[in-house]
Amino acid sequence: MSRVKKNDQVIVLSGKDKGKKGTVLQVVPDINKVVVQGIGIVVRHVKQRKQGDIAGIKREESLISLSKVMPVCSSCNKPCRVRAKNVDDSGKKSRACHRCSAIL
Repeated sequence: MSRVKKNDQVIVLSGKDKGKKGTVLQVVPDINKVVVQGIGIVVRHVKQRKQGDIAGIKREESLISLSKVMPVCSSCNKPCRVRAKNVDDSGKKSRACHRCSAIL
């Protein structure tokens, strides 16, 4: 079970954007990276390649390490560790906050 999924609210633990909150746009589990909205902004100077393309400076989010983000619990509004919790007798597991045991 993955700790962070798409559309989760996360907080950045370290780096230049430490303490900022954002929404996960993409998770790349093969290389343990995530793209978070408004976090890890890089500047790219784009050259016009074809007629009709626009050249200029673009700012976009880059991949950051999965270990540098922590999900934020929606009920207690604090960063939380994620644990697996059995929902019912069928054996299905879901992600739960370690502090308040709320389902994420």
